[in-house]
Amino acid sequence: MTPPKKVLIFFIKFANVIGGGEYLPLLLASELQKRGCHVTIAVDYDTQVAHAAELYDIPLDMCSLEVKQLKPSGRLKRKIDSILPIFKIRRLKRLARDVDVCISTLNLIDFGRPGLHFICDIQYGQFGDTAFCDYANHKSPGRSLGRVYRVLRYWFAENLLRALFNIRSPRKIALDKRERIYPNSVYVERLMHNFYGDINSSLFYPPTTFTCRTDVGGRDPYRLVFIGRIHPLKGVVEIIEATEKARQSTGVDVKLHIAGPLESTAYVAKVKTLASSREWVRLVGGLYGKDKEAFLSSGAYAIHVQRDEAFGISVTEYLKAGNIVLVPNDGGSTEIVDSPSLTYHTNDEAARILSHLITDESFRSEMKQHCAERARMFSCEAYMTRQHKLIDEILGEK
Repeated sequence: MTPPKKVLIFFIKFANVIGGGEYLPLLLASELQKRGCHVTIAVDYDTQVAHAAELYDIPLDMCSLEVKQLKPSGRLKRKIDSILPIFKIRRLKRLARDVDVCISTLNLIDFGRPGLHFICDIQYGQFGDTAFCDYANHKSPGRSLGRVYRVLRYWFAENLLRALFNIRSPRKIALDKRERIYPNSVYVERLMHNFYGDINSSLFYPPTTFTCRTDVGGRDPYRLVFIGRIHPLKGVVEIIEATEKARQSTGVDVKLHIAGPLESTAYVAKVKTLASSREWVRLVGGLYGKDKEAFLSSGAYAIHVQRDEAFGISVTEYLKAGNIVLVPNDGGSTEIVDSPSLTYHTNDEAARILSHLITDESFRSEMKQHCAERARMFSCEAYMTRQHKLIDEILGEK
């Protein structure tokens, strides 16, 4: 009888609130367990994986699951690991020696042997390659002292520490044809090929498991909805401004409802001030579960603002809730909606598209049908089909 395969899954940590990145390691671990594999999850810190699985409603056999902490406990060692994860990688490599398959669900990492690397975040602090992040985020070198320090620190880690401690850089991993890389959008795959060169990559869209089953008994045809963190990257102020311009140009009482934790930040305070002087803007706080479903299905439109984004989970959720979604002409969200008619360059252009949707029934009907078709591509069922096929390949079953 063939012994069960041993699989190591790397992730950084599991939070106590629902995010997006946690779905992939949990879903992979759950299905691999169902296939009879012995699964180990390696995380920076020994977080509550059982709690996360319960929060995300993903079945895991905690009795057979192993969870290993990678980050050292001492303050000095943690400081060293913040420059280059020497101790973390050393522990990860030790774990990797005794398994059949190594999977990173958080970008490129050195297992000390060939592995599978799912790209999920191209922002600073997660990707591990400052030069690539500068390229992906269109950031010029600049001359600030902070930039100089960052460049020197990067050079020191890349050219001295990595060689000294035998830790491969993201570039070396990316260019090693034995490694299998899974960018989470065509946009990210193109960035990586342009920056690194010829890499062994296959597109794999991240988990889009949200399903909207809530029937609110009809939606407001003149309501926009937004859900997510109220943060400058999410462009909530820009969404308010675009909605206001559409109201002025059409004379229609368009409303904007915003769902997201009302944290004690300067940006949230700014949004609150704008909302307080506009009766058509409503802040509803954080929403989850059925409340989130009801909220998303109560509107007709959504505007996504964040550019240079690897994918855009919230865009798929808007689509699956039946909304017509406007997206910027840069980043992974563009390919999710996949329509030049719903893609904008400037905030003024977003307002014009929204006005066109509100006042032209034929155009609105055409775009609604298109968005419904895109929603099916990112359904939970479609994702699970892709994951089944991927795991078949990983385990060599097909």
